[in-house]
Amino acid sequence: MTIAELLEGARARITRFSPWQALEAQEAGALIVDTRCDEARRAHGAIPGAVHVPLSVLFWRLDQASGHADGRFADVDQQIILVCADGYSSSLAASTLRDLGFARAGDLDGGFTAWAAAGLPVEAPLGPRPAHAGQ
Repeated sequence: MTIAELLEGARARITRFSPWQALEAQEAGALIVDTRCDEARRAHGAIPGAVHVPLSVLFWRLDQASGHADGRFADVDQQIILVCADGYSSSLAASTLRDLGFARAGDLDGGFTAWAAAGLPVEAPLGPRPAHAGQ
């Protein structure tokens, strides 16, 4: 199997939201989860109200049986919209969340790039992380 085939299969299992649909869903109670790394969020900004859970720990934070769960994700029936930079890794992650019981997991088609390009609200970038004292 190729990554393109894996991605196609993942996307066939999830709901993909346009930026405007994601905003409407968020206003109706959906939880937008930004899976980008802290550096990307600092450089490019973030979606207001989005919860930041890096992709590297996403599955452990959402699986209540993992021992590392975040209580904000206890309701597996909650609408969750994952966001990555361009809408690729979020599709694969949303498909995996479906396997973990999150039947309403989906993603933002085009990722944060599409959100920003649509002119939707973006929290201002914070710039590079400040250097730590003594470095």
